[in-house]
Amino acid sequence: MEHHVNLVHNIPFFSIFFAMFCGIITPLLKSGRAARHLHGFMVGLVGMLSVVLLVSVVKNQEAYTFMMGHFPAPWGNELRIGPLEALLAVMVSVVMFLTITAGNRQIFEEIVPEKQKFYFIMLNATYGAMLAMTYTNDMFTGYVFIEILTIASCTLILARGTKQAIVGTTHYLVFGCMGSGLFLLGVCILYGITGHLLFPQMKETIAMLMETGQYHFPLMIVVSLMFVGLGIKSGLFPFHSALPTAYGSTMTTSNGILSGLVLKAYIILAIKLVFEVFTIETLVKLRIADVLGMIMGSFYAMREGRLKRMLAYSSVAQIGYIFMGIGLGSEAGMLAACFHVLAHAVTKSMLFLCCGTFIEEAGGKEQLENLKGAAYRNPLAGIAFIVGAMSMIGVPLFAGFISKLYFAEAALEMTGTRLVLVLAALAISMILNAMYFLPSVIAIWSRPETKEKTVRAQNSPLFAMAMVLFIVVNLALGIGYRPIIEIMKMGIELIQAAL
Repeated sequence: MEHHVNLVHNIPFFSIFFAMFCGIITPLLKSGRAARHLHGFMVGLVGMLSVVLLVSVVKNQEAYTFMMGHFPAPWGNELRIGPLEALLAVMVSVVMFLTITAGNRQIFEEIVPEKQKFYFIMLNATYGAMLAMTYTNDMFTGYVFIEILTIASCTLILARGTKQAIVGTTHYLVFGCMGSGLFLLGVCILYGITGHLLFPQMKETIAMLMETGQYHFPLMIVVSLMFVGLGIKSGLFPFHSALPTAYGSTMTTSNGILSGLVLKAYIILAIKLVFEVFTIETLVKLRIADVLGMIMGSFYAMREGRLKRMLAYSSVAQIGYIFMGIGLGSEAGMLAACFHVLAHAVTKSMLFLCCGTFIEEAGGKEQLENLKGAAYRNPLAGIAFIVGAMSMIGVPLFAGFISKLYFAEAALEMTGTRLVLVLAALAISMILNAMYFLPSVIAIWSRPETKEKTVRAQNSPLFAMAMVLFIVVNLALGIGYRPIIEIMKMGIELIQAAL
């Protein structure tokens, strides 16, 4: 692993610092519009720098660590950057930029002017925290930004200030604190066992303990606490009940960020822990169970008649896919999980933004029967919703199909009952996805019962641009997925080479 630091190597630290710095100076700005311009500039700049970083590490096939401060191991704080981390940072930047661009008008219509600056403060904090959790190479940094992300997420839910938003925020906060508490307890026990907080030193100590058979039961408890904690925070079944309540009471712009990105940040940290602390082999030895909450999430989505809550339950199902891939205990399963993080982030943010336009045109009504003909009033949003639905179902040419294809390939590496159960779960879940997404598509594209002439909505140029780019990115992942897969494989190989 290369330790020489050059200008490009400073990009991850600068990205995190710049995002948090913009959050600090935002209160000094005159208006919410100025805060929006600063946020857009920051995300755009960091996104372009992340692309430069991705090109650099892929071209050089390198992974490196960046020491923050002047305290070396085992006391310091570090960032670790490789092709996988750089790719995920690009994904976070792209989805964040497109989501805020598409939801720009809604932010200024639904949040009172005096609170608009504070909304962008929390957006900057959210963005910085997600980047930090993507790059972190130590437990302390990871936990600190888990808490920052939790607080910022609650503020995004509360932005409307309605009674429903207060209830949703409280519900979300309770579950978030529960997840953070379990994770912190696991970190404390692990620190007591290993004496380290940096991932590499923890990894070496755990590997040695596994070889000698020491602390087997405490390590199993640690892994359970940390992964259950992250599972709670990412909305994994059966710890999902906060999501429908929270998502149903907040703006769809916040929904897109929370479902598309925030939930993935906790999963990205979990994937980093698998690769860089416990290793896949250790998880297999500790018998970490597979997670198939995707089926139950789909069942709940089928029963839900409100579009926004249906999408929230759909997120529960899709999170189940990712944790199932982690639970397979193989590199192929982890590869599928990583790709599904990208596919779901791009797709679900787009779906929530489309949902927001449909609900707005229906006078705030969320029931599917009230959304009939919504796609005729807004064809662009209707087309984008079809693309998102097909991706979530797993139709070829769309992003979601590729991840599910790789989940199936990972399952084929297994044998016996486990192989049958995983393939059956994948098949059942895809059928269930179709059973609740297709009725939604049919509803919004049904001819309105009224004989009045359909008046098409006038989309803002920003919304139209963002929707077109969301569709393009989704199709690009579904058709031109091979370079993305190769980058992920390179990232995983570099991590494995460092073990």
